Parts: sequence; C-alpha cells; structure tokens
Amino acid sequence: MIDALRLYTRYVAASLRSQMQYRASFIMLAFGQFLATGVEFLALWAVFDRFGSLQGWTLAEVALFYGIISVAFAIAESVARGFDIFGDLVRSGDFDRFMLRPRSTALQVAGHEVQLMRIGRFSQGLIVLLWATTALGVRWTVPRLALLVASVLGGTCLFVGLFVLQATMAFWTTETLEIWNTVTYGGVETAQYPISIYRPWFRGIFTFVVPLAAVTYFPALPILDRADVLGSPVWFQWLAPLVGVAFLGVALQVWRIGIRHYHSTGS
Repeated sequence: MIDALRLYTRYVAASLRSQMQYRASFIMLAFGQFLATGVEFLALWAVFDRFGSLQGWTLAEVALFYGIISVAFAIAESVARGFDIFGDLVRSGDFDRFMLRPRSTALQVAGHEVQLMRIGRFSQGLIVLLWATTALGVRWTVPRLALLVASVLGGTCLFVGLFVLQATMAFWTTETLEIWNTVTYGGVETAQYPISIYRPWFRGIFTFVVPLAAVTYFPALPILDRADVLGSPVWFQWLAPLVGVAFLGVALQVWRIGIRHYHSTGS
C-alpha cells in the first residue's frame, strides 16, 4: 500500500509539473472555474432572495449542502480525471501499456492526469461552506467537525466511484457514455439541495442507487441539529458518509470485472 501511494505521488508530481509549465493558462483556467461556480451560487442566492426559504430551508442551510458537495466534487474531479477521459485511452490503444505494467491499472489511470485547476471550484465551494457555518452559528464540537470532514471525504469517494463506473463502461462501449454526466455533474446539482424537497421516486434514486444523500443530506442534519422529516435514525446520520467509501469499493470491484473483459482495439 505504501509503495502504491509513493508511486501515485510521483504520478501527481509529474502531472502538476507539466501543468505549471504554462502558469498563466493555469491561473486563468482556475480563476475561470472560480467565477463560473460563483455565478451558480449567485443564482441560488437570487432564488432565496426572492422566495425567502425552500420548504422551510434557509439560504445558509442550503449553502452548507452546496459547500460540502462542491468541495467533494472538486477533489474527486481533480484526482479522478484519468477515469473521466478513459475512453480516449481505450480508443487510442494506450491502455494496453497500462496493462503491461506490474502495477494496479486503477492506480495508473488515476495518476494519468491530475488537474490542479480544479482548485478554482474547490476554493469557491470552501468559501461558501465557511460562510454557511458562520451564518448558521454552528456550535462546533470535535464529533461535528469530524462528521463534516467525513462527509466531504465520503462525497469525494462517491464521485470517484462514479467516475470509475463511467470508465468501466468503456470496456464494452469503447468510449465513455455522455449519459453518465447526468449522474455525475447532474448529481452535483441535485445534492446542492436537501433531498427531502424532491419527489419520493427521485429521492429513492439518489438515496439507494446513487447515494448522494448519504454524503450531504443525512450527515448535515446532526451538524445543523435538525430532525429528519424523512425519519432516518440519528445513528445512521452519523455513519452515512461511510456509504460513499463503500460505493467506491464496489466501483473498484466492477472495474476489475471490466478489466477481465477488456479487448485491445489493436491501435
């Protein structure tokens, strides 16, 4: 495990060095992401400025959801970018080289490209998250702070798992399917709001199929000291971020199945 982490660190260092060769481009891309995601939050603010609340949820409370999911997705999008563009590796035949190396293919794909420019989205989400906790006047204790960190890490694992599943489909379809964007990027939009505001069938999808609610809605309730209108037990709310970790574990098992069915394109 330590050897694998050391190798991944080298992959990351090489990727970051190549990106910093064009620092002006990096700064503009990062700043562009910061502005683009900032506009999204301004649209959210405009909705609450007009209507005041959303089924009893205030702007500051929704901002907590927004901040958690934005930070988690920014980290996942940065470290799992290789899976997002995996279809290119399959079509070009470059994945064959990964198969010949005596290292985990998942580790190699993850380290293939790490995008530092995602720091723009990360910074914007972190600012919103800090503002939300300040505006809400959350009484921070060690367990609550640990739950917040676990929620972000669980969300990161869940999104990485989604990217892994998206890449796995390329073993059968040769390229990653755009429909997965409705789950990944669409999931970000969905998880920015409390899952309780959606219709039951929609809640079911993002609770039991793609469990985004487990890394935002449920752990946010103890942080906000708020009862769940859906009736979930308190113990589950505290353990919910582990669902994201389990989801990644399942995704990696599916990846291994895909590896066994891989046939080179012959490029």
